[in-house]
Order: sequence, then C-alpha cells, then structure tokens
Amino acid sequence: MTASTLRHNPASLRDRPEQFRTIYSHAVEVQAGTRLLLISGQVGVGRDGATRSGFAAQCEQAIENVEALLAAARMTTADIVKVTYFLTRAADLPALGDIRRRRWATPEPPAVTTLVVAALAAADYLVEIEVTAAR
Repeated sequence: MTASTLRHNPASLRDRPEQFRTIYSHAVEVQAGTRLLLISGQVGVGRDGATRSGFAAQCEQAIENVEALLAAARMTTADIVKVTYFLTRAADLPALGDIRRRRWATPEPPAVTTLVVAALAAADYLVEIEVTAAR
C-alpha cells in the first residue's frame, strides 16, 4: 500500500477466499492529490509485433507490457490499484489465478474485475489486461 491508497475489505462483505487474499481487494481508495496512471488494455504482443502462442505466454507478455508502462511512469506493481482482466476462454481462469499469484501477489492487492468475453480486438488474442495505478 502506498501512502496515498487504502484497501477496503470490510467484515460486512463476504470474506475473500484464502487463495485470493494476495491478489484481490474489494475496494481501493485513492487519496486526493495522487498521481494516476491509466494503462490501456495490454495484450500478448511483444515489442517485435508478434502475438505470443497460448494463454500463459500471452498473459505473461501482457503483464510485461504493463510493467514496462509502470516503469516508464516511475511506478511499480505496488502502485496498481485496479486491474481488469478480459479472457476469451473461461477454461483459462485457473491459469490466470496461478500467474497472478506468482507475478503480482501482495499483502495490499488491487481491486480486480475479471470478465470472460466473446472476443478481443484480434481473433488470436486470448487475454487483455487493463490497469490503473496511483502514486
């Protein structure tokens, strides 16, 4: 948690399952005067323009793209306050959870929405990750 954000997981809401406590908060409050970075949806396409093969490779590439944008703004994954994941296949949800726990687990996790959608901007895209960061 940065000094400009607060996580809210009140007892009045359903408790987060143990496996999600390091990757999901019900709400994140951003204090006034905080720098915000809104990152457009990132897909599994590398700098070389090639779409990575398979869900895991695309997800890892999209995460690397997000991390590069955070670095360009002098931020880190600790500054992430909201993530939206778009997947084209529900069968990839367990893999997404595993990758999130390995790459972005934290004691102060962001607010998260995960959607399974019919398609993304290109037919071979399997995942897209949109992030809001605050510092």
